[in-house]
Amino acid sequence: MRNSPIAVLAVLGAALLVSSQDPEEKVLLGKGEHTYEWVSGWGTLPEGMSYGNTHGCIAIDSKDRVYVNTDSEHAVIVFDSDGKFLKSWGKELAGGLHGMTLVEEDGEEFLYLAHIGQHAVMKATLDGEILWKLGYPEESGHYEDAGRYRPTSVAVAPNGDLYVADGYGTSWIHHFDAERKYVRSIGGPGEEEGKFRTPHGIWIAERDGKPALMVADRENHRLQVFDLEGEHLATFPDELRRPCHLHPVDDAILVPDLAGRVTILDANGKLITHLGDNPDPKKRAQNGVPREQWKDGEFLSPHCAHWDSKGDLYVMDWNFLGRISKLARVSR
Repeated sequence: MRNSPIAVLAVLGAALLVSSQDPEEKVLLGKGEHTYEWVSGWGTLPEGMSYGNTHGCIAIDSKDRVYVNTDSEHAVIVFDSDGKFLKSWGKELAGGLHGMTLVEEDGEEFLYLAHIGQHAVMKATLDGEILWKLGYPEESGHYEDAGRYRPTSVAVAPNGDLYVADGYGTSWIHHFDAERKYVRSIGGPGEEEGKFRTPHGIWIAERDGKPALMVADRENHRLQVFDLEGEHLATFPDELRRPCHLHPVDDAILVPDLAGRVTILDANGKLITHLGDNPDPKKRAQNGVPREQWKDGEFLSPHCAHWDSKGDLYVMDWNFLGRISKLARVSR
């Protein structure tokens, strides 16, 4: 079917709005309750400091401070919500800090970290003190040595149990109890439901009154949902190219998609809207796009995304120079 002239003009008009670099003109993305304004130039670093490669995740604490990973000696960089640099830490974590989730425990907040280079997960304070380090699950029987274990994401259940996604290793998700004792392995490599091809990001969220494990099954182009014992509950296969992570809040699921856009789904996996879809396929899922080719309103390779308490949105692109973007919520 041929597009009508009106439809073509509407698409061109939307593209012009998104691609505009005029600082006086707002760049708006999304629709309805999920309309956002692109905040140009968010995240200013001190003179002489650079991000380095951004190949990690984003976490936000109860004060809406934004924590981002990099591959540099500034493995965790912290900003306030306006993009003011507050601090950085993690020199000993340089090169491979990939997954990060923030958890409140007895009124105190902690970061759980997944490190692909050190083949381990860790628990840290918000100031960077490493409290413990957990190596590969030798008891699982899935590894000849620690080198094959390259965890990409970690999630913590309400009872303190840990779930670790070996996204760059064997495509298993490993379950540990609150004392860090191995319990079971979930999934393993495959394309059928319940199996994974790069379980890149995981999250535990309440669904139907119970906690559930949600998985960004990247190279199977889908999200999957499990109970905490590893039983498969649901698959969301639509509207996703290469989902890297997810952040479920209320009745929406935020999905950074490595292939050039951020997607928002409803609680049942149905599309609400796409944000910042890059019109050039050659720039999608590419680490080496130079700064002069970046445009406000267009993502490159979204690797992680997170909402704050106000509904504003922060996105990390996988990029060798480092790119973090903020989208301010226009309506709720």
